[in-house]
Amino acid sequence: MNIDQVLTFLDLVETKSFNATAERLRLTQSAVSNRVRALETNLGKRLFTRSRAGTSLTTGGVRFVHHARAMEQEWNEARRSVQAADNFSKSLRVGVQSDIATSSIGDWVVAFRAAMPDTSFYVEADYSVQMSTDLLAGSLDIGVMFAPRHFPDLHNERVGDITYRMISTHAATIAEVQADRYVYACYTPAFEQKHRRLLPGLAASAPVSCGHSIATCTLLRSLGGSAYVLNDYATDMVASGECTFVTDAEPIVQSVYLAVHIRHHHSRATRKILRIVREQFGFS
Repeated sequence: MNIDQVLTFLDLVETKSFNATAERLRLTQSAVSNRVRALETNLGKRLFTRSRAGTSLTTGGVRFVHHARAMEQEWNEARRSVQAADNFSKSLRVGVQSDIATSSIGDWVVAFRAAMPDTSFYVEADYSVQMSTDLLAGSLDIGVMFAPRHFPDLHNERVGDITYRMISTHAATIAEVQADRYVYACYTPAFEQKHRRLLPGLAASAPVSCGHSIATCTLLRSLGGSAYVLNDYATDMVASGECTFVTDAEPIVQSVYLAVHIRHHHSRATRKILRIVREQFGFS
């Protein structure tokens, strides 16, 4: 058994297709089949069944998924430990929801470095689904996100809230908002539900949708119109005279969570990052 066999198995669990896994891993289909066959030989059990409907896990395959994910995480942690810079005793990979990263990541990293000077940091902006997947795989240590996925191996805690406000290039009230110039913000499923409840007509008729505040601001500058954006950006665009607040549009509050693999839930590094992020949000 080798790590390539395990990673191929996990990819096949996700795609349920030998062809799709071959394309994603840039292998031939026969190479994927050979890796799976070798893994099954080593384990002494079939892991998949194949039919016209696709590829599905056997009972043995279902039982192996948890162990395979643990091996993937250990492999990624071992590789990162070996590759860590010589002048740092530890390294942490931190994922941050894109909207939060673009406005706050500088202050956060200053606080991270002050609290853990012996640790090197890799920080990336991403979205909740991918960060959850990376946490399971061990390629990410901590994720600060809007919508963590509920896996048994992931632990998440609420660390604060951020607020979105509606701004417009032409409207001061909801009644003046032009539906054919509305940019529908779809930041998370929870955000969309609140938006549809508050403004069902605008949500249904918007000709343009966007899932990132900076991009939404750019669209407003280019196209004109109205949209919900992160409060900091809304305030800046109003202060610059580019937009006005839509005064009777209710702000939408989005909760923020810190997620980690369950095995790192009580680690000292996790607790430090948790404390810092909560402080940054003013959340106790």
